[in-house]
Amino acid sequence: MKIIFATHNNGKIKEMRALLSGFDVFSAEEAGVTEDVVEDGKSLKENAFKKARFVNKKTGALALADDTGLFIDALGGRPGIHAARWAGDNSSDDDKINKVLNELKGVEPAERTAYFESCVALVGNGRKEQIFFGRLNGFIILKPRGTLRTSLPYDLVFAPRGHKRTFAEMSDEEKNSLSHRGLAFRKARDFLLKIRKHG
Repeated sequence: MKIIFATHNNGKIKEMRALLSGFDVFSAEEAGVTEDVVEDGKSLKENAFKKARFVNKKTGALALADDTGLFIDALGGRPGIHAARWAGDNSSDDDKINKVLNELKGVEPAERTAYFESCVALVGNGRKEQIFFGRLNGFIILKPRGTLRTSLPYDLVFAPRGHKRTFAEMSDEEKNSLSHRGLAFRKARDFLLKIRKHG
């Protein structure tokens, strides 16, 4: 079963291939889709479907897309679905991290609660469109810790609830077992396994 993952984010591609091992997974670029979709939806679900439908239309293959938001309680839920571009359209990973920490200056550790939410859309293969969600509660720590994964800057400052380490201090396997994206993709994987088994 050929699956095209509608992203140009190498960090996401690496995580997704690990989560969907056993399937033939290709990035959008590997499938010949180099254009970016304008993510102007009002929700994670809208953006995920927009990307998946675009890649499915371009390739004719089963397309999978995700959209993820970081929701910080002390900031009224910001950056929310705009996490990727919150610090500016051409912002660096450092810019994104600094934006979060500057916005939270003076906020006590116990008040720095936040959650990640991922939405995964599956489009194509002559089947009804599917959507899968994953959410993980945690905290924004005071200073970045860990090793940066490509294009996943918030991993350096987000510690899941019940854990002292940030995502960036965890192995790929440990992060995937806990994360919002891991939860959503495991739901998608279970659905894909049923398709593969029953045709």
